[in-house]
Amino acid sequence: MSEPHRRMSASSRPAPVALSIAGSDSSGGAGIQADLKTFAALGVHGATALTAVTAQNPTGIRAIHVIPPEIVSAQLEAVFDALDVRAVKLGMLAQAATVDIVADSLSRHRPAFVVLDPVMLATSGARLLTEDGIAALVSRLLPLVDCLTPNLAEAATLLGTTPATSEAAMAEQGRALLALGPRAVLMKGGHAPLPEAIDILVTPEGTQHFATPWVETRHLHGTGCTLSAAVAASVAQGASLADAVARAKAYLTAAIGGPEVRPDP
Repeated sequence: MSEPHRRMSASSRPAPVALSIAGSDSSGGAGIQADLKTFAALGVHGATALTAVTAQNPTGIRAIHVIPPEIVSAQLEAVFDALDVRAVKLGMLAQAATVDIVADSLSRHRPAFVVLDPVMLATSGARLLTEDGIAALVSRLLPLVDCLTPNLAEAATLLGTTPATSEAAMAEQGRALLALGPRAVLMKGGHAPLPEAIDILVTPEGTQHFATPWVETRHLHGTGCTLSAAVAASVAQGASLADAVARAKAYLTAAIGGPEVRPDP
């Protein structure tokens, strides 16, 4: 969509721009497709840089084609050269070379907000980021990130430990991840054996918990992508990080048929 055709707000001003750097999901439930749907639903213009093409559906990944790093770089430069990017969402990066390209681009262009969903392993077991890619992500990307949004397995992988099973352990791992460089960590508790679905936002100032009752549903494919994209969209519109997390969790919870989010007082 060209610049003149960007979605206009009620005041006839162009919608703020959010950039998704991620892989494609052929079934439309996760990745770039989920990000663009979320951006559009929340009134943000979505730009993209595709890192991989996957053949997948909610039951698993059948094939992956990694986009050459020079093509990823060209996409990023084309977007940053033409658009006022207010927020960047990072998803599947696939390999160390792509992580390096993305880190170089973010270092040059310094977007105001970057959220990283550290996609490393699909639910089906397919590897979505190589081992050297994980190392590059920790060393090169985490210091450039404003909010890291790992699920419990991803947090454990980044820390070389076992997944948290309590709110206290989630907060402790969030603080350990904070020490690796990101300015905030949103620990996602969707797989935690807790009475409620609890996410914990960890910042240098402390922690904030966001809770909802569990929702009985099978439609969970792409929820991590959607949550981080919704955070990026809300920040692009001017929300604080805590408000963006509350809005994102409310949006995701409603999307899977759940009740209203209850943040800490």
